[in-house]
Amino acid sequence: MNEIDDEMKKIVIKVGTSTLTHKTGKTNIARLAKIASVLSDLHNMGHQIVLVSSGAVGIGCSKLGVLAKPDTTKELQAAAAVGQCELMFLYDKMFSEYSVVISQLLITSEAFSDKEEKKHLLDTVNQLLDYGSIPIVNENDSVSVDELLNGDNDCLSARVAKLIGADMLIMLTDTDGLYDSNPNENENAKLISVVNEITPDIKAIAGGASEKGTGGFATKVKAAQIATDAGVKVVIMNGKKPTSIYKVMEGKPVGTLFEVKK
Repeated sequence: MNEIDDEMKKIVIKVGTSTLTHKTGKTNIARLAKIASVLSDLHNMGHQIVLVSSGAVGIGCSKLGVLAKPDTTKELQAAAAVGQCELMFLYDKMFSEYSVVISQLLITSEAFSDKEEKKHLLDTVNQLLDYGSIPIVNENDSVSVDELLNGDNDCLSARVAKLIGADMLIMLTDTDGLYDSNPNENENAKLISVVNEITPDIKAIAGGASEKGTGGFATKVKAAQIATDAGVKVVIMNGKKPTSIYKVMEGKPVGTLFEVKK
């Protein structure tokens, strides 16, 4: 894995629900603060950062006092509407500690399929980056259900990385990366450090993993396919230690690296 060169500026970071919340469902404030610290530092180095953040539903449920994840779409959307406010409040509070201006982009999948909407979205992201802001992206879950029900923002982060011509997509999750078998069922499962090509075998391996969000490893590999096909490297790593992002930037082996499709 080669060190990211001086020209690499655009990095998309995707944070999953399991990284942002405790087992109780409440916000993991210490980890969220550390993510803000690391991304602010990368921003100060001159990198352009886009954060794709899940967690609105989980944080919304916690604030509403809903213990179990809702079963109906309308309940999920209502929880997302509440959680999005809380999530952005926390991000704004923590990033402001480092004098970093954040911005919010709530988008739908249609923004990528409609030529005019896609252009406006790209123009907006680029302008925010030019202003020195860190855009925080999420699916507009209160009006759209594509990622809410199916993807947990994994594929959304890949589409964003493709749209802006990112150099790398780093996905933070609750496991160390992609294993050759389910580590929850096989104690001898081995971490796959590099995937040179996403084959049917890789997709089959990914089908067995899951996490607290709606997106298991199958969706992460699907997202990696979208990104690598577009020339964007992908790293899937454990979000427990956000400082490991520095190692990724230095070219050190962390998690699973999906190489760009030749």
